[in-house]
Amino acid sequence: MPKEVLPIVDKPLVQYAVEEAAEAGLTEIGFVTGRGKRAIEDHFDVSYELEHQIAGTGKEKALDGIRSLIKNCTFSYTRQVNMAGLGDAILKGQTIIGDEPFGVVLADDLCLGDEQGVLAQMVGLFRQYRCSIVAIEEVPADQTGSYGVIDGEMISDSLVRVTNMVEKPAPEDAPSNLAIIGRYILTPDIFEILRNTPPGKNGEVQITDALLTQAKTGCVMAYKFKGRRFDCGSVAGFVEATNYYYENFFEQA
Repeated sequence: MPKEVLPIVDKPLVQYAVEEAAEAGLTEIGFVTGRGKRAIEDHFDVSYELEHQIAGTGKEKALDGIRSLIKNCTFSYTRQVNMAGLGDAILKGQTIIGDEPFGVVLADDLCLGDEQGVLAQMVGLFRQYRCSIVAIEEVPADQTGSYGVIDGEMISDSLVRVTNMVEKPAPEDAPSNLAIIGRYILTPDIFEILRNTPPGKNGEVQITDALLTQAKTGCVMAYKFKGRRFDCGSVAGFVEATNYYYENFFEQA
C-alpha cells in the first residue's frame, strides 16, 4: 500500500495534501508516482460500485470531500521509473507543469495551518517575492540528519533569505536547526538547474543541491510557517496525527 493512501482517521494523507493545494488556489494537480501506487490514481476517480452501495444512506456524506475535489480539480499523472531522489521526481513532473511556477507537497508531511493552509501562506509570499520558497521549522539538533537544513539572512521573524543549504547534515556540520519540510513553491528555472545537478547524497538528485544553486544565482526564501506539522512517514508521527485529528476534527455519528 502506498504510504500516501494511509488514512488519518477518515481520509488518506494524499487527500489532505490535495485539499491544502486546492485551498491555495492550485487546482491543476500533478502526481509523480511509481510502481505500486495505482491506488492514488483510483482514489481521485469515481467509484461507481461504492457510490451505488451507499447512495441514499447516512454514509454518502463521507463522499462530499472527494466529490468536491474531483469536480474542482484536474489530475494528471507521470511516473518516476527509478527512485532517484526528490529532485529527479520534480524533474519528471516538467511534462505536466510546463514553464510556470508550481507548488510541491509531500503528502507524508501532514500540515495544519493556523488560519490558512501552509501552501496558501506560501502562495501569498510568492506573489510578493516571485522566487522559490521552501517551508521550514526548527528541529532538535540531533535530528538534522533527517532533513535539508538552511542558513541565511533573516528578513523577518518568519522569513530567511537562503545563503546555504545542506542535505541531511550531521549535527556538528549543520549550519542551523532550520529544517526544510515537504512544502515548496518553485520557479520553472529549477528544471534546467536540476538537469545539471549531479547526484548527491545517497546517489540521488537532491532538490536541496539545486535550490542552493538557485539561491546563489538568484533568490530562494525560507518560510517559518504558521501551523503544525506531523511527520507521518514515521510510526510515531502517524499515530500522533491520527490521535490529534480524531480528538479535534472527527465528527462522530
